[in-house]
Order: sequence, then structure tokens, then C-alpha cells
Amino acid sequence: MTAHRDLQNVITIHNGGKAPRVFSDAEIEGRLARLRAHMADAGIEAVLFTSYHNINYFNDFVYCSFGRPYGLVVTADKSTAIVANIDYGQPWRRGYGNTVTYTDWQRDNYFRAVQQEVGAVRRVGVEFDHMNLDAHAKLGDALSGAEIVDVGQATMRMRMFKTAEELDIIRNGARVADIGGAACVEAIAEGAPEHEVALHSTQAMVREIAATYPQSDLMDTWTWFQSGLNTDGAHNPVTTRKVQKGDILSLNCFPMISGYYTALERTLFCDHADTRSLELWEVNVKVHRRGLELIRPGAVCRDIAAELNEIYAEHDLLRYRTFGYGHSFGTLSHYYGREAGLELREDIDTVLAENMVVSMEPMITLPEGEPGAGGYREHDILIVGRDSVENITRFPFGPDHNIV
Repeated sequence: MTAHRDLQNVITIHNGGKAPRVFSDAEIEGRLARLRAHMADAGIEAVLFTSYHNINYFNDFVYCSFGRPYGLVVTADKSTAIVANIDYGQPWRRGYGNTVTYTDWQRDNYFRAVQQEVGAVRRVGVEFDHMNLDAHAKLGDALSGAEIVDVGQATMRMRMFKTAEELDIIRNGARVADIGGAACVEAIAEGAPEHEVALHSTQAMVREIAATYPQSDLMDTWTWFQSGLNTDGAHNPVTTRKVQKGDILSLNCFPMISGYYTALERTLFCDHADTRSLELWEVNVKVHRRGLELIRPGAVCRDIAAELNEIYAEHDLLRYRTFGYGHSFGTLSHYYGREAGLELREDIDTVLAENMVVSMEPMITLPEGEPGAGGYREHDILIVGRDSVENITRFPFGPDHNIV
């Protein structure tokens, strides 16, 4: 079917001027300069980013996919976001650099826009860990003759090291998470539904972000608050279950500032904790405290995991561990991103270095029917310095503080 002659495939929409952004122009240009240095070393003439995290990192724009592809083309002399017409002028106002818009009057107009912006090149970089097979095939057709290589691993390593502006946002995010935690505790009571506790926490965080960054988009901040059986998983959704006395509780606050995620996670109990629950909680707190000590410049991720495993093993609890001991922070969320090379797991040999940011978050889950059943988890955020480490989480942890 032929599109009407008035309906163009690729258009330009500049509706309004550029909006104030959280990150400075110099910050984004610095990121692009590091990317272009890698491109020059690797003989890459153009890069097409497709992931939320890299488009946000190099363009300061978090897109809303809703089933439509988005992109960012970076060459030696330009940076252009490829966005869907449904968003009209918002990507232009919020993003850094140029923007072109593809329409949906004809199938695969996205790839026509890519072809237009990439041009005739011999080597183009994409994210192998994000681009699916269908998109890869269509890109090959659109850029016939170009070699397609990976830039996902290289850009992940770039994002591991935070700049001063990034660290400022992460520190503020941790502060906002502490505010959300306090609001969560404020709302906890026997008979309170999980969703009402979570809503109270989320509202407090959104309002604080709005006060701190009035120029930013307010999107994606959320709280998971679980009780009883619902605490068994780290990413379980909020339900309508009502809190009961003696319940184990899981507080999880996640502020999002300009696509940057921070977190606060704590184990709590309503009114009281039984003897076995206290024993389990204290062991997890012991692991958490030791983990905070082990995070330091020069430490190796796998070595941290191995030592903490031994503490669980001493208490016959290692089989109840559910995931690794921590991960990197930056531009990531519950639906996108993560610097997988900076996780505190047995299979990661990354060495911690200055300006990396990682969490310490040990968790064990005992299944229903066993004494002390439930999920126990603590979570702090640490910034690695040249010779020391800064813990930016202030909310207290452990039985002395969190029996509500």
C-alpha cells in the first residue's frame, strides 16, 4: 500500500525550545567524547544505540517505547535521536542534540530514518545485548555492505565510572530513598494494606524529587512494600494484603531522577519478631555489615561474594541465598539497563575502583512452612573513592531499629 503523498516517512519536529535538563551540556559532551575516542580506536564510523540506558546516557532522554523502536545515531561530528511521531516535540525538548522523527504511515520507517542518519559507512556499532534478531536483519538490509559490530560491552565499561554530576544525582537519590523509607514506616500498621503503605512512600519521594529537581521529568519512581509470604522475592509486586502483627515486611524504595535509579531496601517486622526470625535476621545483618567492610578500592567482585558465602555457610543458610550481593548504579531501572560487569557475584572478576558505585544487598529466603519463613534483605549504596568508600545510605537496619 502506497502512503499518501502528503505523509512523509521522516520529518523534523522542534515544538518549543530545549527544556532545562538535570545534566549540563558539558557532561553530555564529555560522554560523547569518550564514545568517539572508542569509535576512532575501533574503526567505527557510526553507532546506533537502541537501549533505554545508552540513549539516556548519551542523549539525556528516557524514551517511552510502547512497542515502537527508538535510536540514537552518533558519528564523529553529530548526535541524532530517532524518535516516534507519537511523542511529537517532547523528545526534542528533553534530549540533547538533534532529533529526527519517523512516522508510522509506512512499515519500517524507523530503518529509513536510521539509513538517513548513518549514511554510507563501512562499520557501524550496535548493542548486541539489546538488539533483537529481527532488528539486526532489518538494519543489515538498511545499511547494506556495512559491518555490524558490538559497542554494548565498551559502553557498559564507560558507564561503570561515574562523573561528579552523576555522583551528585546518586547522592540525592539515596537521600530521597531515605525519605521514602521514613514515609513507609510512618504508614505501617496492623491492618494497613501493602498498596497504601507503598503509595504513601512513593508520594513522599516524588514530591522531594520535584522540590530538588524542578526542571526534571517526574517518571518511574516507585515503592515495593511486601508482607508475609510476599517478601520471598526481591521484585515482587505490591498487593492488597493487609499487614498483620508478627509479619516480616520488606521495604523497597526506588527514586528515579532523570533515568537514574537509587534504592533503599530493608527488612522490618510488624510489632514483634519470633525467636527464629530474629536469628535469621541477625545473620543477614552480619553478612551485610561484613559486606560493607569488604567494598573498597582494589577489591574483586568475586572475592567479596566468596567471603560472604562462607558466613551463610557457617550458619547453614547458604542454600537460602537468592541472588548476588550487589550491583552498579547509574542509568538503570526496573525495566531497563544494568552494568552487568559490575555485580558482586562469583563469576565477575571486575576490580572495584574510584568513582564506581555499588550496592551491598544480601538476601536469604526461607520457604513457607519453615520457622522464620520469609525474605530477609538489607541494601546500602556505596561510592568507591581513591582510598576509601562512602556509604550514602542513612536509614538504619536491623532488629534494634526496624520492629515497627
